[in-house]
Amino acid sequence: MFKKKLFSLTITAIVAGGVSVAANAAEVFVRIAPPRPVVERVVARPGAGYVWVGGYYRWTGRDYIWTTGRWVYPPRPSAVWVAPHWEFVPARRGYVFVGGFWR
Repeated sequence: MFKKKLFSLTITAIVAGGVSVAANAAEVFVRIAPPRPVVERVVARPGAGYVWVGGYYRWTGRDYIWTTGRWVYPPRPSAVWVAPHWEFVPARRGYVFVGGFWR
C-alpha cells in the first residue's frame, strides 16, 4: 500500500512540475508595438557591486505596463545584465517578449 501511494505521489509531483515549467516557458506575443521606454531617474546606488537593471514594459493581456528599474546584486562578479526587450517578428507581424538574464 505504501509503495503504491509513494509511486502515485511521485508521478503527481513529476506531472505538476512539468506543467509549471511549461507554463513559465510560455511565449508572450503581442501585435501592438510597445510604447517608447520611460526615461527613468536612477537613484543612488545602495552599495558597492550593485548593478542598475533598467525598467521595461510588460504585457497584461490588454495593454503595456511599465515595470520600474532597480538596483540588484549580480550572481557573480563578472556577470553582465542583458535587458529584457520586445523583438519584432516579421513573419508573425507582432512582438515577442525576451526576458532579461545574466550572461
